Amino acid sequence: MTTANTVGEIPNVTTRSKSDETMWAMFCHLGGLFGIVFPFGNIIVPLVIWLVHRDKFPLVDDQGKEAVNFQISISIYLIASALMILIVIGFFLLIALLIFALVVTVSAAIQASKGGKYRYPFTIRLIQ
Repeated sequence: MTTANTVGEIPNVTTRSKSDETMWAMFCHLGGLFGIVFPFGNIIVPLVIWLVHRDKFPLVDDQGKEAVNFQISISIYLIASALMILIVIGFFLLIALLIFALVVTVSAAIQASKGGKYRYPFTIRLIQ
């Protein structure tokens, strides 16, 4: 007689696929944090994850596009804010944008880890 905890039992494929899908969708969002360490890592990491897994997982396709669009948008806003440092307001905008980006990125990752779809505010939708 076999039980559910038998060694060598094949795991449920749909459960594993769903957990893989939510994991990669979450990594698409968290990949944006690589911009802290590497220049343009905030765009490159989510882009690579999305390109590799978009055909296999529909949630990754949706959330990967969303993450890449947001990271491109936030990069544009940060560059504009950096230019505005000359008129002092840019310093405050940079700080506000960095805090905003961190908060919404973590929120998006949490939502994706639950299998939900997150839409970033103030995002230019370049990739459809």
